[in-house]
Amino acid sequence: MDITLAGFALVALLTIATPGPTVLLALTNGSRYGMHQAGYGMLGAAASDLVLIGAAALGLGALLAASEFWFSVVKGIGVIYLAYIGIQILRPSGDAGTAGTACDGDGVRGRALSRRLFRKSFLVAATNPKGYLFFAAFLPQFVDTSAPIATQYATLAATFVLIDLAVMAIYAGLGSHAARHLQGAGVRWMEGGCGAVLLALAGVLALYRRQPL
Repeated sequence: MDITLAGFALVALLTIATPGPTVLLALTNGSRYGMHQAGYGMLGAAASDLVLIGAAALGLGALLAASEFWFSVVKGIGVIYLAYIGIQILRPSGDAGTAGTACDGDGVRGRALSRRLFRKSFLVAATNPKGYLFFAAFLPQFVDTSAPIATQYATLAATFVLIDLAVMAIYAGLGSHAARHLQGAGVRWMEGGCGAVLLALAGVLALYRRQPL
């Protein structure tokens, strides 16, 4: 199990480190709002990991792969939401270069922002059908059917979430560092790049076709 878990952790690290919607959101959140508020977005992404892994453990990923209708429904929601987030990021925030200074000290606004960042990162992953299919195909390779299944899925979930949080923290830290040391135009270019990539990912998702397990 130790060797299997190490292999899982390595593959998970390579998968997570490849820029995707949640790490791009962590980068942008770190740039616009600082590490403290970006942390709520990271928690939202971690919560979505648990949902996706739980769905895989319950066989819902396989169900999604088998149903063209429900796959299309989830994909449509995911495309629309991902494009919406990309457009939001492309819009000027007014916060470039001021990470962490706008919201941390304002209790009501700060809490509202925290909830919004949590919800945004959660939904951008939870509405992506590729995540369900990925975990449904990926996780069983590291599960020993002769041992307690629930314990193994819990271990894999904890490992994946910890790696995901660590990687997102690095991205958020890079965004926060950029906001402090780059000129405003430089930060806007960085955030614009993130928004453009998210729009491109929405286009890729729109063209994605399910592959039955």
